[in-house]
Amino acid sequence: MKKMKNKKKSRNWQFAGIFLAVLILTATGCNAQNPDSGADSADPEMTESLENPENSGNLENSDQDQDSENETATSDTFQALTIVGQGVFSSGGVVTSAVSGDYDPAQSWKDETRAGNTAHIDHANVFYQIPAENNGNPIVYLHGYRQSRVCWMTTPDGREGFSTLFMRNGHSAFLVDQPRRGAAGAASEISGDTDLDMWYGEIDTEDEDFEKPETATKYQPGDQAWYTYYRIGENLGETNKNSQFPDDETSLDQFLRQATPNTGDYDKVVMAKALGEVMNDVKTMTGNKAIFMGHAQGCSVAWDLSTDNLLAIVAIEPIVVPKAGSSQYQKLLDAKIPIVIYYGDYITNGDTELASTMYWQEILANAEAFAEQYTADGGDCTVIELPSKRINGNSHFMFQEENNKEIADLIEKWLGDHKLN
Repeated sequence: MKKMKNKKKSRNWQFAGIFLAVLILTATGCNAQNPDSGADSADPEMTESLENPENSGNLENSDQDQDSENETATSDTFQALTIVGQGVFSSGGVVTSAVSGDYDPAQSWKDETRAGNTAHIDHANVFYQIPAENNGNPIVYLHGYRQSRVCWMTTPDGREGFSTLFMRNGHSAFLVDQPRRGAAGAASEISGDTDLDMWYGEIDTEDEDFEKPETATKYQPGDQAWYTYYRIGENLGETNKNSQFPDDETSLDQFLRQATPNTGDYDKVVMAKALGEVMNDVKTMTGNKAIFMGHAQGCSVAWDLSTDNLLAIVAIEPIVVPKAGSSQYQKLLDAKIPIVIYYGDYITNGDTELASTMYWQEILANAEAFAEQYTADGGDCTVIELPSKRINGNSHFMFQEENNKEIADLIEKWLGDHKLN
């Protein structure tokens, strides 16, 4: 196990501030040539160069070296990407019947009975971005359990997320918050899932200003449990050997704060219906069918999508796969939908004393059996364990880890092989 570094790693967005600061300091240094700026406070190196012209070349080279370092730091973090369109829209959902009684506009929100009121609920919410160099093969991204679309947009250490990496290859990004999650939180009733989303116990915090809400005894903490389940490490803050997860406390803190609970119970039928509308809306907006990229629980929705607006499925560590001969299976097979499935490290070579290892080994075996049968029946499905490609150290969140670009390139190659880029 590798312990998290006990220092705060510089966030990538800080490079921009550093670069700006250098420009300001450079401008200030140039003002040293102006007597009004105060010679006493001038940079000694600058003063020496002014007094000894033969040293000016050294200073110039020093400035050039500094500029080169700044440009390198900036280019290693973010490069310009032209976006020609972006926005937010909702897809699908229902409108509830009005509460019995007549609506009283005089009382409005003060009428606690909500007589006559309706509600727009159970829709998906989509943030989209269209790059200038658009290849006509949009990607619809769906998060997994406890996550939102944010997981695709960035990394714990502030580098570019999958949606940006694939936009650089020409894929428009349609990032979904599924019904009852994130920006699509409106639901008919509050979640009652006491097994996963809720927990009956006390919340304890060292924050003296923290005011415990009335629902505090119903919240489920799980930093340590999910950390092990995700195969980042056995104990919180101790990453697995050769782990690609950013090994500093700031990144871990950022990652854990991505967790987003359901507002209402998870209903696969509701999710699939809303995501079907998303796929239809993407086709209407772009004129093209879309690639569906899902993570974990989000992959479960892929199997239920209509194939009318579906180009391919990229499944990252799906929890379940269609059963051979099922309606899900046959629909995808008949439409000749190509499927690629990725799993990370620490599964076949994981610690068998951990319940999570045995869990993931069973999931991987099911996916491999599905792919074998789907291909034997004339379909196109490949399961890729990253270690088999000599890509090691990845957890359940491979798309957020330090080598996420390498993995994105691997996926892009598969898309290219299927003429989808």
